[in-house]
Amino acid sequence: MKRTLSALAITLLALGTCQAQTAPSKATASKAGAAAGKTYGAATTAEGAQPIAALPTVLGTRDSVQVKLVGQISEVCQKKGCWMKMQTADGKQMQVRFKNYGFFVPADLKGKTVVVDGWARREVMPVAKLQHYAQDAGKSAKEVAAITKDEQQINFVATGVLVKE
Repeated sequence: MKRTLSALAITLLALGTCQAQTAPSKATASKAGAAAGKTYGAATTAEGAQPIAALPTVLGTRDSVQVKLVGQISEVCQKKGCWMKMQTADGKQMQVRFKNYGFFVPADLKGKTVVVDGWARREVMPVAKLQHYAQDAGKSAKEVAAITKDEQQINFVATGVLVKE
């Protein structure tokens, strides 16, 4: 009986210790949330992020570059948040996809400031993909049918996205 009570006391003490260690304090959670925002995919911070306007300089003549960019979301996939677009300095849209289709973002992020961490790359987007993305964005059948040429673009494959609050 004494052994059973001792084992029970040790178990209860251990459980209490685990709970105390795993539950963050409200001050820590709110402080971290206020400083960082909400992250999707791999953890990332705003530290070292370049403004999206600097992308042409950062990319230079290379086909791709690993970079962290900060800018505003201009469009998000309305079906499930599987891509988003950001406007570049030259007025074009840079599509941001998520590495290995491994995460999504909320569809209501249009206008939010984000940090994207990953790879910017030059690529030719075929008509079929352009039409698919136009459908995802809720474009009309007429707008989708008007897409008839492949397009040279600078796009981004993000490993992590930080939505600043």
